[in-house]
Amino acid sequence: MPVTINKLVTIERHISEQQILHASATGEFSRMMRDMLLAIRIISREVRRAGFNDILGMTESQNVHGEQVKKLDEFANETIIRAMDHGGHLCAMASEEAEGIIPIPEEYERGNYILLFDPLDGSSNIDVNVTIGTIFSVFRRVTPNRMGMGSAEDFLQPGDRQIAAGYACYGSSTNLVYTTGSGVNIFTLDPTVGEFFLTHENVRMPERGQSYSINEGNYHRWDANIQAYVDHLKKPGGKHDPYSLRYIGTAVADIHRILQHGGIFMYPADKDNTEGKLRLMYELNPLAMLIEQAGGRASNGSERILELRPEGIHQRTPVFMGSRIDVEEAEAFMRGERPPLAARQQSSNNGTVSEGGA
Repeated sequence: MPVTINKLVTIERHISEQQILHASATGEFSRMMRDMLLAIRIISREVRRAGFNDILGMTESQNVHGEQVKKLDEFANETIIRAMDHGGHLCAMASEEAEGIIPIPEEYERGNYILLFDPLDGSSNIDVNVTIGTIFSVFRRVTPNRMGMGSAEDFLQPGDRQIAAGYACYGSSTNLVYTTGSGVNIFTLDPTVGEFFLTHENVRMPERGQSYSINEGNYHRWDANIQAYVDHLKKPGGKHDPYSLRYIGTAVADIHRILQHGGIFMYPADKDNTEGKLRLMYELNPLAMLIEQAGGRASNGSERILELRPEGIHQRTPVFMGSRIDVEEAEAFMRGERPPLAARQQSSNNGTVSEGGA
């Protein structure tokens, strides 16, 4: 459960204090994060003004996945690139909206890090005033030429090599959820002073939740194991059963709720998306790092998300992430096992956090 604190700690101060803990730190990472925060503030401003600034609706182009690009998608993508390409901290970037690696222009210095990002998660919700977000992931480059451009080798690293991950959630307020591998903290933007303040420190998830998040419109395209698991969640049989369905359709928003209240988020493979739908590098690796740092579990149904070896920067994979016991139970169903409802009642004695009524 997150702990709300009252001391005034800005994210810049927090990053600076964390830097002191690493004797070999040069400040390069801190300066890179400063640039990323600038991009997030600008995107947050435009999201809040979206009804007034002709930034709603579609562009005339499609992205690499064949999806129609929305104006705010394009704006967010360009904002992050322009904020990050000249600071001298990155050797390359990759965006969910771009086909290949985004190079650092020749005239700018290159650095030790690579950045992967989903500029605006939840595109289908942009025009209807539903929570959307920005997801980012940072790796240290592995190619030796510091002045050279990053290569595919730098990007195709498993998620357990991430040195930082986070997301911004643009909802009733703008939250930044962030980890460097030493726990998860939530910062909230005060738009009156333009600063992110630490509002929830060292977030820890309950071992089991009481809600599930999945697009049940795909039910008849799932295999029998995932159908059986979702049916299992909806049957009474424990102190907090049946589980409540909570599905927003923006991965960041669904994860943001589960990170604080527990439960399970799922986007399994189906007959139309045999490799799943969400992208490993831009969405699942950073979200999985946050979930694990908060005490949860993230899996593709059989393997830990953060141990998957990517074969391409736009690779997709199924996902089950959230409270540890919930994900372990889902994995059991994916193996064809059918735990009795009584097991759920016993595990509920470990305690969960109530999210509200059905």
